Amino acid sequence: MSRLKIAVVGAGLIGRKHIALIQQSDECELAAVVDPDDASLALAEKLGVPRYVELDALLAERKTDGVILATPNHMHYSQAMSCICADVAMLIEKPITQTVEQAKALVDAVNKVQARVIVGHHRMHSAIMKGARAIIERGDIGEIVAVQGSALFYKPDDYFIAGDWRTRTGGGPILINMVHEVGNLRYLCGEIVHVQAMSSNAQREFEVEDTVAILLRFENGAVGTFLLSDTASSCKSWEQTAQENLDYHHDPLENCYHIAGTRGSLSIPTMTVHRFDSGNEPSWYQAMTVDNFAVEVTDPLQSQLEHFCRVIRRDESPLVSAEDGYRNLLVTEQIADAAA
Repeated sequence: MSRLKIAVVGAGLIGRKHIALIQQSDECELAAVVDPDDASLALAEKLGVPRYVELDALLAERKTDGVILATPNHMHYSQAMSCICADVAMLIEKPITQTVEQAKALVDAVNKVQARVIVGHHRMHSAIMKGARAIIERGDIGEIVAVQGSALFYKPDDYFIAGDWRTRTGGGPILINMVHEVGNLRYLCGEIVHVQAMSSNAQREFEVEDTVAILLRFENGAVGTFLLSDTASSCKSWEQTAQENLDYHHDPLENCYHIAGTRGSLSIPTMTVHRFDSGNEPSWYQAMTVDNFAVEVTDPLQSQLEHFCRVIRRDESPLVSAEDGYRNLLVTEQIADAAA
């Protein structure tokens, strides 16, 4: 089987990660780099591939099987529509678009022509997430009753100096970080149907929030709480517990999610399950069996690329569809609205 040709649009930090993974792949090869910045020309020359300033110029030549859109959020909608018109498969980095209205319009366009689109919520390709979902679906903890989640971390000052936009409206942790968490919680616990939230900017005193407390109600009747903060000296976040991105310090003892059911509970990502034995009626007077389910840590970005190749070949349906991207963005914006 011939190797697929994939172009990367946007040669920033995440774009270069995609490029590195494509270069390591046996299933695909880099077709081109698309970026107007002068630095991208030197990068393309180093990689030995064409460089285009605009996506439409690449699509007009029809020399690519797929496109990865690693561009700023405000460009996602127009670029995705161009790919749909050219019948080119695409991976869109999260969030799917800048606004909910654009996301809904894009979903309609995708459904109309059955376009091949996956959205870059790469944690859905995590072995940890797949293992956790298997435990839940197997019924090990019974019916889900309550969920506790957290994304508590401390972003250093240079994070905000490097991107001053992060201190202003649209740049807070709700819209930057919470969209990941929404995707995880929907994947594990089902659709989120109601949210409430309270936020504070008391520590950093930026225009945007630095800390948020969130209430969630799921379609299945379960309820949940979530704490989000980029100014909390804590390791209770996916980045610091999952060990999937080695840029972050890893704490092997902490968890960021706790899912409680009628017969047991699951802590993630240590994959610790507390449950009552099948012969015993649940009671707080009774001891619970404790099990740890080992999961081999893999790179979800690499797994996502492999999945994208199969979607391009029409061998698989998208694990994270345009509809999923839309729903993740919708819930995230509703959290922001509730906090406001």
